[in-house]
Amino acid sequence: MAPIPPKTRPRSERSHQAILAAALELCIERGFAKTSVDAIAQRAGVGKQTIYRWWPSKAAVVVEAVHKATSSTVAFPDTGDVVADLRTQMTDVAHFFQTDVVSLYREVIGAAQSDAAAARTILETLIGPRVEECLGRLQKAQKDGQLKGGIDLEDVVEILYAPLYYRLLLGTRPVTPGQVEDILKLAFDGLRPPRHTGSRRKSAPKTDPPE
Repeated sequence: MAPIPPKTRPRSERSHQAILAAALELCIERGFAKTSVDAIAQRAGVGKQTIYRWWPSKAAVVVEAVHKATSSTVAFPDTGDVVADLRTQMTDVAHFFQTDVVSLYREVIGAAQSDAAAARTILETLIGPRVEECLGRLQKAQKDGQLKGGIDLEDVVEILYAPLYYRLLLGTRPVTPGQVEDILKLAFDGLRPPRHTGSRRKSAPKTDPPE
């Protein structure tokens, strides 16, 4: 009789959540660079090997922790008005950029510039799902005739969100709901399909027939 292979040890949901909470707390307190996997494990009450069994790196743990803290900014509403729906979601992003977590988010993005694995994790876990949600909402708006055809919707996503990230990462000015309103006004003056004003032509002025 062949031996029964050992079962893979299941992930403890309680330990999983404790690790994410510990990573978030420590990084907010100390900063990303000064937070170690050992410190996260100690605060979460688990062994360091438990963390490495579930995540490949400290950055991966922290990115998931940030993702969990920002999960409410992923989904787009669908009220039938694409501008209103973008305003709702982008305002959620602006509010998140005013929280304590955003300093950690900024640090993680900075660390990703020299860490290919961290950059990949950020794109796959944080940025990618949000871009896909936005693209889906914009595609529906195109089908509904609220956006003109023939435009690159990925470019539209960048046009809308790049100003928020510019202020976040460079600290030029605060990210606010007012900025969201300004972005939408600037963008949609050029993105809306042209309005049909009718094809009636002005009649030529009447002239008296020649005598």
